[in-house]
Amino acid sequence: MISEIILNGQKINYDFQRKNVKNINIRIKADQTVYVSANNTIPKEAVEELLRAKSEYIIGALKKYGEIAEYAAKHKQYVDGETFFYLGHELRLKVCQGKKNTVSSDGKYLTLTIKDPCDLAMKKRCMDKWYKLQCKAVISSVCKTIYPKFRKYGVDYPDLKFRNMVSRWGSCQPKRGSLTFNIALVESPMACIEYVVTHEFTHFLHPNHSKEFYKTLSMFMPDWRERKNILEKSNTYLY
Repeated sequence: MISEIILNGQKINYDFQRKNVKNINIRIKADQTVYVSANNTIPKEAVEELLRAKSEYIIGALKKYGEIAEYAAKHKQYVDGETFFYLGHELRLKVCQGKKNTVSSDGKYLTLTIKDPCDLAMKKRCMDKWYKLQCKAVISSVCKTIYPKFRKYGVDYPDLKFRNMVSRWGSCQPKRGSLTFNIALVESPMACIEYVVTHEFTHFLHPNHSKEFYKTLSMFMPDWRERKNILEKSNTYLY
């Protein structure tokens, strides 16, 4: 059932469902839809009271997802002067014609050497491949550095995976012993990458975001909140 509520002066539509759940659950998806579920014993007034209490979070999440959609709509053209990010640093793109398709960086510029500078699809594939290789190298190194902290708690070294993700920086599958990271994470500062890696490793000990999870995360990384704030302010993804 689609319902409507005013939060901080903004009209919000949400899909309200009665389900056999213990608590009132609020989910905001990447397509900017808001889902709310509660059991039959909870009056709708209580549901809306919670929505108003969570208004800052809900509006903030919707704004973030809106920025993601806007960012995705602005496709790169891979031409001279375009801005790219790597480890938190802004790099300018240089496009050159050459015999081989390669990408390199001197810390100030990204140089894309391409056989056919007019081939947009090929330029995108080359850049995507470079970012994925950099992501694998950087995050694998961070994982190897952080892992010893978790090894003494019986955590096996995980299988690492890398892919494009819409609205998450990483995910943990404890039963499968694997961690998956968003390739776009390599655009963020190293301190933020270390935070995401530590966050995901901590899920091997606590699969959910319980108080114990955050207590353990704080033990491994006391300044995780500061790193998380930097990540949220410098990127369009919501973590």
